[in-house]
Amino acid sequence: MLLTAELLLNYQRCSRRAFLDLYGDRSQRDPPSDYLLKLLQDSQTNQRSLLADQDARQPSYAPRDWKAGAVATLAMMEQGVERIYQGVLIAEGTNGVTLVSNPDLLVKQPGQSHFGDWLYAPTEIKLGKRPKLEYQIITAFHMLVLAQVQGAWPETAWLLLRERGAYSVDLWEMLPRMQAIVDECIQVMLQTEAPEVFIARNRCSLCHWFGHCYAIAKAEQHLSLLPGVTPSRYLQLQALNVTTVKGVAEMNAARLAPLPGFGSETAHKLVRQARSTLHNRALLIEPLASTMLAELPTAPVELYFDIEAEPALNLVYLHGVLVVDRQSQTERFYPLLAERPEDEGLVWEQFLDLVWQYPTAPVYHFCPFEVQTVERLAKLYGTSPQRIRPLLARFVDLHERVTRMVTLPVESYALKPIARWLGFDWRDPSANGAQSIYWYAQWLSTGDRAYLDAILTYNEDDCRATYHAKDWLVNFLQESYQAELA
Repeated sequence: MLLTAELLLNYQRCSRRAFLDLYGDRSQRDPPSDYLLKLLQDSQTNQRSLLADQDARQPSYAPRDWKAGAVATLAMMEQGVERIYQGVLIAEGTNGVTLVSNPDLLVKQPGQSHFGDWLYAPTEIKLGKRPKLEYQIITAFHMLVLAQVQGAWPETAWLLLRERGAYSVDLWEMLPRMQAIVDECIQVMLQTEAPEVFIARNRCSLCHWFGHCYAIAKAEQHLSLLPGVTPSRYLQLQALNVTTVKGVAEMNAARLAPLPGFGSETAHKLVRQARSTLHNRALLIEPLASTMLAELPTAPVELYFDIEAEPALNLVYLHGVLVVDRQSQTERFYPLLAERPEDEGLVWEQFLDLVWQYPTAPVYHFCPFEVQTVERLAKLYGTSPQRIRPLLARFVDLHERVTRMVTLPVESYALKPIARWLGFDWRDPSANGAQSIYWYAQWLSTGDRAYLDAILTYNEDDCRATYHAKDWLVNFLQESYQAELA
């Protein structure tokens, strides 16, 4: 068995993914999304940019022909090449497993090794802005294999990060942690069956096995599809022999509360979530208070606001605002779009002008991102506090209201699952925030306005979904309040 750095990286993210990468039926893999392809392209561009002023030589070998790559890399190391780009290192691990390392860069340094009075230190080039633990573990893995190949341990290993630059990995801390993860990975890879399915949206979204695993989870009605069931809580439920939504729904929350990772509030919330899911109906989280409706103002004019942004460019390229005039019974969508990145400031001013045309209208949005972005842009462009503070006071976070007031039979409290359960759908079912980022990049590179049109359609649907969810929540609370009075 070959344990590559890529396999080890995927194991840290999901043991099942690593197992399927090694043994799974490749025909069951999802094709890469446009956004993932963009990330891969951005990563390659970042590498070229960081290496532009460095004279690095690359060994010649066919893709994934590790043996040929190792032979070519070793020849370069013996010659004392100053910098080796994407070389291959091979060493023997435990249980007959072969370790394969392919650091982005091997840099020659003074010292004693098999080669003479020089040795090499590994550098891993990452698109990320921070030194994630999984990146440091991989860098330590490169160090482990490199030490066997050259017969010496260099004193340092590096991560080369976008914007942050070089980051020195603490090998005293990382090497033992890496070795433990390598040992765990080998044991899992030597098993005859794949680890159990567990769906975690933030971890699974870009995985090429997501469709395959999600179909299994749906067929099994797996508890990981229930919001609030984390891997650690799932283990606690398994220990109680509770493995179904019905089992959780029938539990006494007081039995869960003392368990690690729960507590009284989480226990009650999880049981209520299971009951909502089991019966496919919305539930009030607490007895209705008259103040709850006051937190969802229905005004003559309401604004529904959604932002599209490109984190890699630190750019807000679209402020979408749906103006709902209940008196005139009209709805108008305003797409304030920066067709060029340098237009961000202009679009920001257009947004302010628009929202101040309706100085008393509540501004509904979904999640804190819009508020955080408005605060950031106000600081960036020197906007007067007198213009920002009253505006922020009008913002209403619908996600916060929904999650505090009701429990819904959804797999996630993101906007799409909520709105879809309420009967709303997007004109392009595959559209999402990541796809929007890809479309904007394609617009910048091709000038094809079809990409802009796709972004505007998606953003308008986001605004309308927020509007739909707000009206539903108000009606649900009103009906519940009237039922309590009856």
